[in-house]
Amino acid sequence: QVQLVESGGGLVQPGGSLRLSCAASGFIFSNYIMSWHRQAPGKERELVASISSTGGSTNYADSVKGRFTISRDNAKNTVYLQMNSLKPEDTAVYYCKALRAGVIWGQGTQVTVSS
Repeated sequence: QVQLVESGGGLVQPGGSLRLSCAASGFIFSNYIMSWHRQAPGKERELVASISSTGGSTNYADSVKGRFTISRDNAKNTVYLQMNSLKPEDTAVYYCKALRAGVIWGQGTQVTVSS
């Protein structure tokens, strides 16, 4: 079964950190570009970060540059998003996506940044 399963979300205070994980199964993970997206209430889903199939190239939204880091472990079929210095405006449901010829989405994990 082709799927992506996110984990690691939760409630964190401003300035705190979280590490999201996205475990892939049912397809050849190392062939896919992986990315993290987020959607806040009332807003469109936006790209947060992406990483090439080998992990050699990454891209970030301006709003998270210097605070978030995307990485992947092709041996574990997992992509990560390390989020530091979190702000209330980072509150959203975070989704991972796999892209090659087609697109695979995970179900999302909630991140809430609040004091």
